[in-house]
Amino acid sequence: MIRTHSADGDFGRLRAEFELPESFGADVLAEAESAVMDPSQFIGDREDATDLPFVTVDPAGAKDLDQAVVIDSRRRDGFRVHYAIADVAGFVRPGGSVDTEARRRGQTLYLPDGNVPLHPPVLSEGAASLLPGEIRPAVLWTIDLDSAAEPVDVRVRRAWVRSTEQFDYETVQAALDAGVPHPSLAALGELGAMRRASAVRRGAVELQLPEQAIGGDAGNGWVLGMRPRTDVEAWNAELSLLTGMAAASLMVEAKIGVLRTLPDADAESVDWLRRSAHALGIVWPESTGVSELLTGLDPTLPESMALYACTTRLLRGAGYTSFEGELPGSVGHAGVGAPYAHVTAPIRRLVDRFTTEICLAVSAGAPVPDWVRAALPALPTLMSASDSLAARVERACIDQVEAWMLRELIGGTFEAVVLRAEEARAEILVENPPVMGKCAGANLPEGERITVRLISVDVERRKVAFERA
Repeated sequence: MIRTHSADGDFGRLRAEFELPESFGADVLAEAESAVMDPSQFIGDREDATDLPFVTVDPAGAKDLDQAVVIDSRRRDGFRVHYAIADVAGFVRPGGSVDTEARRRGQTLYLPDGNVPLHPPVLSEGAASLLPGEIRPAVLWTIDLDSAAEPVDVRVRRAWVRSTEQFDYETVQAALDAGVPHPSLAALGELGAMRRASAVRRGAVELQLPEQAIGGDAGNGWVLGMRPRTDVEAWNAELSLLTGMAAASLMVEAKIGVLRTLPDADAESVDWLRRSAHALGIVWPESTGVSELLTGLDPTLPESMALYACTTRLLRGAGYTSFEGELPGSVGHAGVGAPYAHVTAPIRRLVDRFTTEICLAVSAGAPVPDWVRAALPALPTLMSASDSLAARVERACIDQVEAWMLRELIGGTFEAVVLRAEEARAEILVENPPVMGKCAGANLPEGERITVRLISVDVERRKVAFERA
């Protein structure tokens, strides 16, 4: 394992480059503290659901807990999913200092040496977070599913909930593998697998490219690895997708909302992908759709990695679409295979607070609040800008650690997989250490393993370059 020097632990220059805020203003902090101390915002009809044994499933060490779940498989011929979402709107005054700052930030940004939160920690890691053992205000989704794990009824309302346990993915996976899952998650594997099958039937396009992850710390140095995605993580994601699709259905029916959209790939792009699969030696029957093909590939094979990289061409054009009174021309999300909306992460993502209020109003047959309606036109631009920033910051952090790790290895050779080739260079995945980079060379074979030589490292610009050895 290659580890960076402890002197390389400062991401301060990167934070300054992207002009990331270092803290919250005094007015924002004061307003957040006041909201925590004032319980009056929660007076009113709110269901008592504290008897349900909710649990949270998040990355290890997380404190900003948006979601808690109970899966009940005792429902005849199906499942009942209780999904509690942090009720952030109860703490944020529309037009106030916290709201204004949240609109400026858009979402929580995660860096190796600490995050840049959307909301002050007194809310995001305290009063709004669904921490274990604490009674919290929440928005409670109850989704009934039939024997094929397809939704047949959806209810959403405000409630009091109490999480009984905080789990991480690895702990839940180990418990399921050992046959001793928490009762609230005992049906997660069965339901998750069925929802994955449903995604294939819908034509959802999901890639399984390896995901780089930074570990370590500033004191001992940073390391870069490939983070394996456990079955539990995939199944847990299906619960969020299920809720997001239910939210989209409510908003589409009411003709008001904000959707996460992605246009379907055109026929030319699909034909191009078929040619790429053929060139990689991957058999693609005419009767098999893109989703079914990708699901059947072994993600550890180099040719599969290369085809996943090629498939990103089909997933261009993601955005947010707000509407009121008239549906937009396209409401679907090709990656999900259905209309979809963000509603499950209001602590960490701005738009979820507004879409949740729309779903609550529609479900209750009540008018959508004026402060929500007024925000609709601006939300797509705000979210697209913050998504772009988050992606650039994440990539810059990984590029920085790559440069730190490799700067003393110039001239060394490494085994790599060619993901995507152009005329004179290719995108490659170095296997050890796990680095995504560019490699110079003509006619590099996509989907094959080659040996590359590290020819340069620019730590200041976060650039590394390889050539075929």
